[in-house]
Amino acid sequence: MRALLLLALLPLFAHAAGEGAWQASGMGITLNYRGQSASSSPLASPQPVNGLMTLVAWRYELNGPTPAGLRVRLCSQSRCVELDGQSGTTHGFDSVPAIEPLRFVWEVPGGGRLIPALNVRSNQVIVNYR
Repeated sequence: MRALLLLALLPLFAHAAGEGAWQASGMGITLNYRGQSASSSPLASPQPVNGLMTLVAWRYELNGPTPAGLRVRLCSQSRCVELDGQSGTTHGFDSVPAIEPLRFVWEVPGGGRLIPALNVRSNQVIVNYR
């Protein structure tokens, strides 16, 4: 009976053992002109990880107003996901290796100087993987 219970629970233990998460944060950027893009420093796991990304949470803080038309993407080495706000979650990186670093990319369409400049105070990701 005990062996049967352990056998039934084995998939749950294996599933839990294969999951993890990493978190990284960094300073933001300053963007002075429309029509140009700026990328954050890479945000990566502080230690080697094995597995594929599942749910990714993001957050960034602006120091000042949000420019009209601001476009923000979160990018791995193999794909980018359009972000719809200053914080949220996405499954857009499902099946991307969890070891890949992520970068925020900011862009304001058009031309000319941004007044005031786009000043990103900080950015953060939490990557869940399996």
